[in-house]
Amino acid sequence: MAEPVTDLDRPAPAPSPTDPPPPGPRTTGPWLLGAAVSTMLLLLAGRYGYHRDELYFLLCGRHLDWGYVDQGPLAPALARLADTIAPGNLVVLRTPSALIGGAAVVLVAAIAREFGAGRGAQLLAAFLAATAGVVLATGHLLSTTTVDLLVWLVAAWCAARMLRTGDSRWALGVGLALGIGLLDKLLPALLAVGLLVGVAVAGPRRLLRDRWVLAGAGVAALLAVPYLAWQAAHGFAQLSVASSIANGDSSYSGRLDAVVLQLIIVSPYATPIWIAGLVALLRRPAWTAYRALGWAWLVVFALVLILGGKGYYDAPLLLVLAAAGAVVTAGWAGRGGVRLRRALLAAGAAVTLAGSAVLLLPTLPADRLPGFVVDVNYDAGETIGWPAFADSIAAVHRGLPPADRARAVVLTGNYGEAGALARYGPARDLPRAYSGHNSVAGFGRPADDADVVIAVGWARPDQLRTWFTEVTEAGRVDQRVDVDNDENGMPIFVCRGMPRPWSQIWDTEVRHAS
Repeated sequence: MAEPVTDLDRPAPAPSPTDPPPPGPRTTGPWLLGAAVSTMLLLLAGRYGYHRDELYFLLCGRHLDWGYVDQGPLAPALARLADTIAPGNLVVLRTPSALIGGAAVVLVAAIAREFGAGRGAQLLAAFLAATAGVVLATGHLLSTTTVDLLVWLVAAWCAARMLRTGDSRWALGVGLALGIGLLDKLLPALLAVGLLVGVAVAGPRRLLRDRWVLAGAGVAALLAVPYLAWQAAHGFAQLSVASSIANGDSSYSGRLDAVVLQLIIVSPYATPIWIAGLVALLRRPAWTAYRALGWAWLVVFALVLILGGKGYYDAPLLLVLAAAGAVVTAGWAGRGGVRLRRALLAAGAAVTLAGSAVLLLPTLPADRLPGFVVDVNYDAGETIGWPAFADSIAAVHRGLPPADRARAVVLTGNYGEAGALARYGPARDLPRAYSGHNSVAGFGRPADDADVVIAVGWARPDQLRTWFTEVTEAGRVDQRVDVDNDENGMPIFVCRGMPRPWSQIWDTEVRHAS
């Protein structure tokens, strides 16, 4: 009599060609590279000076709230904490960003590992992140974009693990990351939409009704309540900022710029690699489980173009595509003309490393910064010359007659200028600076009898002449270095006489968003 066949006797089913590969081996290389990036960012953190956004965050930190016109409470709270621990210390202010930069390197490699990357491919993915503009430039500054980078990468890593393992409990990690990110800015909502549409298009669609996914969505929504409540109480002021950005009234805005940024914001070297990663995510049978991640970028980038958002909004997802592309590239380098292909990769990596050091980090002397650096990296110019900017305003203030000097106020065109004078003005005996720009407009306006005004931030006096009867150019901003930024060489006006009081024009004419 034949013996019964048991489950132990049956051969294991052959793996399906659409089954995701197992994760790659653990390796210390990305961790060492991430530590090196954080160390380098910390060593360079004190170079140049405050960025205009950092000065703005410090000013917002003096007015802590659950929300602001253009952001959530997270960055101002971090700025307030750093300035409380070590007032005026750039290294302390930028330490969170330096640590996030290193963490981004490790996370990109970890995402590549989820795709089955070997040690070499993981190290390549880490290198692509370590030399990426979106990592180095934002890792040097305290910025909402820096926090956003960490949030998106953590959410993407949790999503990749969920898609590989089928364990939907990872959705709680996605929701937690997105919820914290929504206290920084509203952009993580774009990632949420991209992931949901990606799953709806490419599957697995069961996740759309999974209880853990719904719980993750609930966690994100609950964490976002304070900021959304603030926005609701203030007429969703962020919409006016978004409208201004869509109209091109801000840096890095414009649909053509958004397309160009996709090709350079990681690095030109990484562009063919992330494109290869996108194609593989959408077409490689073994990566069917990850297809939603490829669709997520397509959806998010389409929304950026349609809504007129800034071209770097989707940059963290480009790093996810680069992680996938690192796996493809490592495979390409391991076949055919191996020596030639690896030599090409090494040469490209060397050029990228040198270019990133010069263009993205403050390695050159501030007083001899070449114009092409600011052309490529606008933010570099915005970290130079703020004390000298305050000196220029102080020189005009000292030149006023004593009676005018005693009652003068300063009006700035943007929040960075107001933040700079809040930081450097008291030591120069300057009066309080006001601005109608973004959240600074809500921090107070001049008294109605303040009719002697030093105004800076307007290239021409036309707008000022609608508010004052007398507008005279009294000087120019001299930052004492030859750098092309928004303030250097800007005229400084002394304005007198107000046909209408501040209370009448502040909210309707002076207040503006961008």
